This record gives sequence, C-alpha cells and structure tokens, in this order.
Amino acid sequence: MSLLSEWREDLGCVFQRDPAARSRLEVLTTYPGVHALMLYRISHRLWLREWRYPARLLAFFARLLSNVDIHPGARIGARLFIDHGACVVIGETAEIGDDVTLYHGVTLGGTSWRKGKRHPTLGNGVMVGAGAKILGPISLGDHVRVGANSVVVQDVPANCTVVGIPGKVVRLPQAHLSPYGIDLDHHLIPDPVGKAIACLLARIDVLERKVEAGSGRVSTADTYETCEPDNQFCEVDCPGAAIALVASALRRSSNAGL
Repeated sequence: MSLLSEWREDLGCVFQRDPAARSRLEVLTTYPGVHALMLYRISHRLWLREWRYPARLLAFFARLLSNVDIHPGARIGARLFIDHGACVVIGETAEIGDDVTLYHGVTLGGTSWRKGKRHPTLGNGVMVGAGAKILGPISLGDHVRVGANSVVVQDVPANCTVVGIPGKVVRLPQAHLSPYGIDLDHHLIPDPVGKAIACLLARIDVLERKVEAGSGRVSTADTYETCEPDNQFCEVDCPGAAIALVASALRRSSNAGL
C-alpha cells in the first residue's frame, strides 16, 4: 500500500472512533496521535531501508511534536487510532494489527534488555484503555479489550477482556457497538477483585451472625445465595476459567461439610 493510501486510512478512521472529530482539516492539524502515526509511516520506511539514524531522528521529532513515542522498527497495521496522543509508547519489536485503538498513557513495552522479540503483539480490532501497560513478548488476540490502567503480562485469547494488576481475563455483558463495529464502551468493565472482596465481606457477615446466634453451622445457601465470585470469568474461551470453576466447586464442597 502506498504511503498516501495509508495516511488516508489513518485519517479516515478517526471519524469512526471519535465523535469530537468534525472535519479532515481539524483532524489533520490538531490531532497529535495522527501526526505521530503519519511521521511513523515515513520513519518505518526509512528503517526498512536500513537508514536507521534518519529513521530514529524523524521518530524523535515526532515525539517532540506529539508526545507519542513510536519506534520506527515497530510494525503497525492499517487504521491505528491513538486517541489524545499523550504519553503513548510503542517499542521496537511491537506488532499491531489493523483497526487497533490506543488511548492516552498506553505502553507497549519490553521486559528484557536482550535482543530479539521483547515487545507485545496485538491482533486486529484490539482496544487498549487509558494508562494500560502491555509488557513483554506476549500476544493479544483479535478484538481483545484492555481496561484502563491494567498491566498485562500474559497472553490473552481473542474476544476477551482483561482488567486489573496483573491483568485478569473477565467476561463482559453484551457489548454496545458503534455503527462502524468499534466498541467504545471501554469503561463498562467488571471488577473481579472488588467482587471477590465483596463476597468475602458477605461471608464474614454471615459467620458473625451465626456466631452471635450461637450456631456453629453455616450453610452454603446462606453464604453464597447472592454472591458468585467466579461469575465474571469467560468460561469458554479464556484460560484460567476452568481453574476458577474447579476452585469454586471445591470451596462449595468444603463449605457444605461445615
């Protein structure tokens, strides 16, 4: 694809994912994420032609202009959208698929000083929320969503959402897609840690009531009637779900013997 065609697609995708965009002139002149990406397209071509210093120099200029640091060696697909464009870092060996959205403060970073692949790979249609860090040579499948401020250090399969520190795969309610098929409701994410804490508090409350009443027996129904700590896991597609379900079953069996 020609450079001009890539620029045209990078510019056009903004209107699909940012309701504040009003005109091509406005986007072209006031969107730092677009500026950074357009200059990256040039620096990456220089990098591939072994003109490494000019490529790095142009990337440095793009960083000064946009506050977005994209290494010219990174591989970025079509129609990447960097919203707001503040403090985004994309490392040298990072790979990004088509139709990816990155919000401000996102880091695609490495975890090693060794040469070779040390940055993440993002599939098509991935959305990474503000402040999220994706670290190491891991892979995120197509249409993965990363919650704001999450730290992801393990592979995530396609069509799942990961939240928290370290990132945990969770299941979401029905997504609300824009007319272009891009899910912008990245704030509608569950809180598995908060849910677990709420369940623990509920259990403590039941135990305290039983102790005050002088009863030494706690029924599973009383403890877990309204609390399902594992119901956020993506039970079919995502790793860790089977372990969580087995642990839940063992816990329930243990409680039933009290």
